[in-house]
Amino acid sequence: QVQLVESGGGLVQAGGSLRLSCAASGRSFSNYVMGWFRQAPGKEREFVAAISRSGAGRSYADSVKGRFTISRDNAKNTVPLQMNSLKPEDTAVYYCAAGPETPKLILNTDDMIYWGKGILVTVSS
Repeated sequence: QVQLVESGGGLVQAGGSLRLSCAASGRSFSNYVMGWFRQAPGKEREFVAAISRSGAGRSYADSVKGRFTISRDNAKNTVPLQMNSLKPEDTAVYYCAAGPETPKLILNTDDMIYWGKGILVTVSS
């Protein structure tokens, strides 16, 4: 069992930055691929970024590539998501998730086992 808690959300102006963090508790954090997803009002939950168990492999949705950076610290059981050059369309509830290792670069919600409760990010124009 893995428990995930997101932090760092809030309100920011377009062009600004935010740093989300996901704190994991439970066993064998380093055994899981970690991902960030988001869900905007009236839309389905979508993939944002993922990082492999070792941290060597990273993947991003095209909409955030070059602006967002995912990382992980297996000693501290955390998964930060640095978000720069934010746009109003980045407004959503952001979720941290954990799943088994996979060769896929772009993950689906079905690929993940554990989920945080989510945190709101609002980008004003």
